[in-house]
Order: sequence, then C-alpha cells, then structure tokens
Amino acid sequence: MRLTRPPSGMTPRRRMASGAAVVLLLGMAPLLNGAPAGAAPPNCSSDPAARLSTVPDPESVLGFPLGVGQQRPVTNDEVRNYLAAVDAASDRVVTGVMATSALGQPLPYAIVSDERHVQQGALQQIAADVRDLRDPRRTTAKKAAETATDRPAIVWVTANVHGGEKSGTDAALKTLYELAAGLSCAVAERNDNLVTIIVPTQNPDGRDASRRQNEFGFDMNRDWFARTQQETDGKIELMRQYPPQVFVDAHEMGGRQYFFPPNADPIHHEIASEAVDWINRIGEANKAGFGYNGACGGTVTTECFFNYARYDLFFMGYGDTVPAAGFGAAGMTFEKGSSSAVEDRVQQQFNTQWATLGWAAANKHEVLTDYFKIWTDALAQGRAGALEPNEVVQPTNTVQFPVADVKIRSYFLLPDRQLADARQLVERLRRMDVEVYEVTQPTTVPTARIFGGRTATDFTVPVGAYWIPMDQPQKHWIQAIMGEDPYVPFPYFYDVSAWSNPLLMGVDTIYTGDDVRPQAQLVRQISGGKTSAAGAKGSYAYPLDSAAAAELTFRLLGQGVPLVRDLATSVVGFPAKSLTPELDGLARSLGVTLTPKAEAASGSPVDLPDVGLFQGTGISTTSGSHGEARYVLGKRWGLDLKPVTSADINDNTPAFTERTVLLVPDGSSSTGGLTAAGQANLRTWIAQGHTYIGLRNEGTRMARAAGLTSTTETTQPAEYEVPGSHLRVDVDHDSPIALGRPVADFDYNNNDPILSPSTTGSNVLSYPSGDTFWVSGYNLLGDLLRGTVALVDEPTGAGRAVLFAFNPLFRAYNESGLHLVANALLYPSAGATAGPTARTAPQRAVGVDPARAAAAAAPVPENLGGEWRPITIEVAAGDLARAEAVVGRYTPAARVSVADGSAYLVIPNPDGLQVDEHPFLGDLVRALRADQIPLRSLVG
Repeated sequence: MRLTRPPSGMTPRRRMASGAAVVLLLGMAPLLNGAPAGAAPPNCSSDPAARLSTVPDPESVLGFPLGVGQQRPVTNDEVRNYLAAVDAASDRVVTGVMATSALGQPLPYAIVSDERHVQQGALQQIAADVRDLRDPRRTTAKKAAETATDRPAIVWVTANVHGGEKSGTDAALKTLYELAAGLSCAVAERNDNLVTIIVPTQNPDGRDASRRQNEFGFDMNRDWFARTQQETDGKIELMRQYPPQVFVDAHEMGGRQYFFPPNADPIHHEIASEAVDWINRIGEANKAGFGYNGACGGTVTTECFFNYARYDLFFMGYGDTVPAAGFGAAGMTFEKGSSSAVEDRVQQQFNTQWATLGWAAANKHEVLTDYFKIWTDALAQGRAGALEPNEVVQPTNTVQFPVADVKIRSYFLLPDRQLADARQLVERLRRMDVEVYEVTQPTTVPTARIFGGRTATDFTVPVGAYWIPMDQPQKHWIQAIMGEDPYVPFPYFYDVSAWSNPLLMGVDTIYTGDDVRPQAQLVRQISGGKTSAAGAKGSYAYPLDSAAAAELTFRLLGQGVPLVRDLATSVVGFPAKSLTPELDGLARSLGVTLTPKAEAASGSPVDLPDVGLFQGTGISTTSGSHGEARYVLGKRWGLDLKPVTSADINDNTPAFTERTVLLVPDGSSSTGGLTAAGQANLRTWIAQGHTYIGLRNEGTRMARAAGLTSTTETTQPAEYEVPGSHLRVDVDHDSPIALGRPVADFDYNNNDPILSPSTTGSNVLSYPSGDTFWVSGYNLLGDLLRGTVALVDEPTGAGRAVLFAFNPLFRAYNESGLHLVANALLYPSAGATAGPTARTAPQRAVGVDPARAAAAAAPVPENLGGEWRPITIEVAAGDLARAEAVVGRYTPAARVSVADGSAYLVIPNPDGLQVDEHPFLGDLVRALRADQIPLRSLVG
C-alpha cells in the first residue's frame, strides 16, 4: 500500500453534521458489498427531493436555478464561488485547483463521495488501491478482488474544454449539489459506490471569451497526448492521482439534438474491449435516463438524441480516447445541440451525467474487476508482442484496414541525433506511467523494423538508446502513440489519421518482435545540463538539431548570452562564464546536454531575431497557426512578437520595416491584402537581408503573388485526401534551413497545398518520386505528392523567403517542424562564416525573375480548405444521385467527382471549421443514413 499526499490545493476535512442528518449519514456507512445492482442502501430516503438543508442549493448562491428555468450560463467567478460554498458546507466534498489557465485563472475541481471516503487518509488510500489495479505487478488477484468489493470506483465528470460550449459546466454544478446534499437512495448508492471528481470548466479563458479555443488559440480537445497547454497538463496529472474508470467530457454542438455513445467508427484498436463495452452500455443507460425530469418534452425519441454518427474514438488527442487508451476508462464525449434554450441544454446534460453515475454505481464491482483485467491482459499482450485487432461497432461498417500480423515486444529510441527531443518523448511517456530504460550495453536485435517502412537484420542498438518494453501495464498507450501505423479500421475522420510521436519528432526509432532484454537502467529523471565544469576561459557546446535545443537557444539569446554556431555541424557554443545555475537547470529540463570545452567557442554569431507576426486578410488571430505562433515563438521561446498588418506593409511603416523576420501564418487569403506597392515593399525589405517565413496556404500564396517564388500550386482533385498523415521527405542540405536535419526526414501533411519544385531556390524538403515514397496514415491519391516539395528556400537579394507547404507549428507537437522554423528564424547572415562542408544559399537579383512572374500570374486553386481542409464524403458511385439530393438540402456548393466506383462530394469549409463545430455536417450525415445511403468514408 502507498499513502500519497492530496493534490495541491486540496485539504480534506471532516466536520460533524447536525441533527437528524448525523443519524442518517452514520446509518449509510455500510458499503453495498454483494448487494444486487440497483439495490437501495439502508437508511436512505425514498423521497428523491430529500436533501440536507445545510448544503446551499445553486439558486441560493448564484441567484438563479440551474436547469429548469435557467436563463443564462454561470460565469467563472460563479463556478468558483459555488464550489467554495459547497465545500464549506458539506462533509462529502473536498475541492482543489488542478492547474491555472494561460491567463492565470484557477481550474477548480471538486471530489464528492460518502463522508467516510473523503475524510483525511481515506481518499488517498482509495486512490492508491485503484492505482494498484493499473499495475498487476504491484498487487495480487486476491487484493484486486478485495478492492473491487470494498472500494468505490472513480468517475470523472468534466465540461467546457471548448470555451463556448457552456452547458456541461452548469450541469456539473447541479450534479455536485445533488451528490453533496441529496438524502435519497439514488444519491446514497452513487456516493457509496463512487468517488466522483467534477471539473466544471477545463477552459476558463475560452469561457470568458465564448470562444472554442484557449488563450493561445488551441483546441484543447486535440491536446491530450502532447499536453502542450498548461490546462491539459494539470488535468492529466490529477488523473494520474485519481485514475478514472468512467470519464465524461461534456460538449455542445450545432442543432438541437443530443449525442452520447455508441460512437461512430473508427475506434482505435488499442482501446480495451472492456472499456468499449462499458461505453456502449452507458449509452443504453443514457437512453433510459435521458427523459428524466421532463427533458425532451417528456417523450424520449431519437428526435431528441442520436448515436454512432459523427463522433469517433480514434485520435489520441481527445477527452474520450486518452482516458480510454491511457487510463482504461469508459471515456465518453457527450454533445448537446447549442440551438436549444439554456435550461434545456443544462437539464439534458445533467440527465446524462446522472444516468452515467447511476450505471457506474450499479455496476461498480464489475467495473473494478474488469479494470484489473484490462491491465492484466495488457501485460500478457505486451509479453507476447500482440497488438489488439481493430473492430467496428456500426452495423453497416466493415474493417477496411486490419491490424497487421506483426509482433511488437520493444521500441528503441536511438541516440544518434535529436537526442533532446528523444528525451522529451521519454518524459512524455514517463508522465503517462510508462517505464522507459536507458541501454547501458550494446544490444543486437535480430530483426528490426526501422520507422519509415524499412527493415534491418542484426541491428545494433547502441549505449544511450532508450528502451520501451511492451511487457508493462501501459502497453495499450505505448502502441497508441508510438505506433508507426494507427491501422484505422474505417476511413471516417473528423481529425487527423496518424500521430506517431517518433515520426512527429523525427526521432530515429526501431521496433521489434524479438524477445530482447538489453542491459539497461530505469529512467528516473531527464538527462541534460552540463556534464562537468568548463574552465574559466572555456565554453559549452550543444547540437542545435532538435526542437528542444531550439528552445534553449532562444532562451539563451533572450538572456543576452552570446552564441556562435558552426554552420558545418550545427553545434552552438557560448562562454562558460555565461552559464548560470538557472540556465543549466533549463538545459536539463529540456534534455540538452552541455558539453564542456577547454577552448573558446568558435563559429558564426547567432542573433536574436526581431519577429513580426502578420495579421492580414483571412488570418484568424485567435486560432490556427497564428495562435500556435504566439504560443511556440512567444510563450515557449520567449520572442517578443510584434504585430504587422497588411497596411503596415502597403505603407512601409516602421512596424514592418524595423523587423528582421516576418512570419505569415496560415489563412484563406491568396494575397494577404497586399497592394502592388505593398508587394514591392516586401521584395525590397527581403533584399535588404531579411527573412519572410510563409506557412501553408496563405503563407505560400502571398509569397507567390508577390513574386517571391517560382513554385506553382496544383489544384487538388475532389477525391484527394491526406488527413494528417506522415510522409517521408528527402532533405537538401544546400540550404541552412536543413542544418541539423537528417538526409531523410518526415513531414506531417494535412491536405496541404501541392507545390511544384522551385527553379529559383533550394527545395529543402521534397517528397520522393521513387520507391522511397512512404505514407503512414490514410490517404487517397497521395501519389500526387511524388516529386513535389514541402519546404522551399527562395533567395532575393541578401534575404530569402522560406515557404512551408505544411504548417510546421501544427498544435505545437510537430517537433521536426518546430526545429525547421527555428533554423529559418536563425538564418545566417550573408557574411556568416561557414564550416568546410557547409553551404549557404545563393543570392538572387532584387527584380522579379521571369519564372517567379509566371508563377505569380498563374491562377490560384479554389480554396476549399481554409486553415484546415474541406469535408469530403465518399459514397458508392451508384448512390451519387441520391447523395447529391441529400447534400443539396444543406449546401449548393459541393464539388463532385467519380473514380473507381466511388463518388466524392467535397463541401467547402472556408472558415476551417472542425467537423464537430460544423453547423450542418452532423445533420447531413444522419440524413444520408436515414435515406439508407452508406458512407464509404468521411474526411473533414
């Protein structure tokens, strides 16, 4: 047994209740051990309205009721005030703060259960026993059975991860009140059998702004595996302390209906079958309880709610998939249509929360018993190298891409390059309770699979590599985020189709089915910092070959540390006297090893860039790559970003001309609002030695319109789809943008522009045209990318335009892309001294090259994708006419094509909306099904 401290901000207390309530609470002490499901606890009230008068109801604190009669959502201050009031009045409740938001607001939570469960020491023991179920090596089957009998299960109710989706928060407060004050047998059953953790809002900044994203423009329901945002990170740390068996994530959507599981296909294959079973059974319980207290007009019909269509359980960034795969929970998304009145939204959210808690309480013993089995099975699967098969749950679907017949017993992260990013991946794994080992003796792997679709025999794993054995309880999670291929069973996506962390980071990785056991030591803390002291006249050096090293570089520059860089090796050096204990600690936290040198550092000076962040036509400043730039370059790297508008460039104002770098995020405009004079101003500014960095659609198109590139863009066919997939790219080291990158790398493509190679610059990243072309994830017509380019370095005068066909800042988890952006920001000046094998990009005349002028005059492909991508519906070619009729009810703008027996209907999405925020897509999909038109795929 382990006793652990309560989370920060939570101090469990015990007080005596008064009067008859004392007798009642004491009489509720026995657990429901062995009682039949649904049996009433002894000494509880048969009156569902019976409540403790000492616990304030919401109306007495807020001034208005929650649910029936409610006219507006609660504010963040009201959330905090009500939690504090209930905590002060109830012996069943303790509260705490799990994190703060980007703007410094606390994210409070409440834990509610029977009084004896939340008194000091008891709650920590419950959590410790449940954590032991997650690791069968730490307990016995007998002890696990005792825990299933004697301990409550842990259920999480969370809401408002999307700031504008507010009703789940209000409903969660109502749920808290009922559990804290209720005296009915229904309440007693829930509190006896459950510890309920309520997180009313996961995004207080977004709630204040009625905006989906947080302050940095991140959709935090896509941030779970990467944990880039502090709101997400604090939440998952609390989940590690109190691991859920059931997890509710309450949302809103368009329309008036309500969604709860069963989910749409696909379901990720590593989500345990027990969790999927619980999810589906909770869906049935929600159907039964949905009309509770008159919701839906008192009549429960499928006009009120729906299942299957729209919401999948696949991408490991959601608030249902990560609880399911990483914590073995019934992770569930609930969605209520935002067109309904406030009181209806809140009441229906409460009904599903209450019904879910009722199911979990009635089935507590089975859930905890099977919870132990999930982790026992994971250990056995990992030992055998077995992957879970994938499945579909919708009656009309079949598995289209089965899990390969491959055994995986180990992953190895190799230390040959990007070691700091490899260490960051190790930390990401460790912070989800994965055990990682550092190899201490060379190890031969008879048959190795190298990420990128290659194989090798008798592969030597060197000392310093990181070994991740699958023979451990977190086998499901390891495969879910490490796997080279996600094996999507059915091509329906409302997000990305692949997210392999080694590929995102560009970390050399192998996996094997061989039963190898290298000599290795468990990693207990991150490596980094100085290995020993340098002399007073010496220096420290590190390779700038990773996103983590890039972050250290900008932080050192921001502290005024003089840096030089060897342009042949990409090694950065600085005087030993500049290293403070704080900077050494920063290097350690980033996993960057500082190597002492007896001599002074030599190389070309590295200057801190003065970055202008473009705010022009078609660019959202509260989401997408603009927000990602503010987060990565501003918050993480510490750069002082200056806003630059179209007018600043057109008028040549100091806000533009005084910058050394202009970063143009993705957007929907093809010119950025620049006039002919503005385009000339931009060319002149670049020729003076400055850098233009253009991202994806708007960044590349604005450069082309200004005569900065000879690349042209190919119109994507209607059926073309590359929804968040990894592709191999060849790297041209003629450009300093490629400093520190390998010969072959991986790009993350999200239906990005298809660009022809430049004839006037360096094609830094190119998709191979031959046998080495490789894709991980889903794609249709992906071969169109063969021989095209993903990154171009175009010189003009003493400066250059660096053009990314993809978004290298995507969600801040594309570490390879972040490193490339850092190289662009730190582009050496024309007079920089290169090493003996390094090259610098050539200079070109300031005038517009004829090839560039021709590219600028070429028509711009129709922009259907905005900052994301259009929505593509695939049906059988024979169903096209009927499908067009259905789609025509919602939009007249669909583009249609037919190929290989399938018909594709492409719906414009100029605002770059995610599928789950689209105003009519869910209704459209259900209408297709109602007309018995099977979907072959949906990508959006």
